[in-house]
Amino acid sequence: MDIIKIQGTDDTPAVVLDVENEIFQLSGRSLPEDVGAFYDPILDWLEDFSESKYKKMTFGFKLEYFNTASSKLLLDILLKLEEMFEAGKEISVKWYFPEDDEDMEEAGEEYADIVDVPFEQIPYED
Repeated sequence: MDIIKIQGTDDTPAVVLDVENEIFQLSGRSLPEDVGAFYDPILDWLEDFSESKYKKMTFGFKLEYFNTASSKLLLDILLKLEEMFEAGKEISVKWYFPEDDEDMEEAGEEYADIVDVPFEQIPYED
């Protein structure tokens, strides 16, 4: 499978989807002008992963901020992970949030309530 590595900017998160090194992560800020154009390749990659021989993925979200439009696409990613989990793959989510950021902590809690996938919330010092 191809590796996706996208350098983060002020408006878009850094993305690493790397099967060889087992790194699957979104980090930074997410407020791209065109959320579909940014997130569609990620969703396509996850679809390819779901149909591949690979069985295990721990997906890390380490976002400092995301806008409303991004929240829908983040949910789409989580729903895709849930679909893979229900199909028998070993899928888990790690939601990292600055320990002093209640909004990001609550966002993780809300996502954890929506999707049925092992979900760990991990505070970190900013």
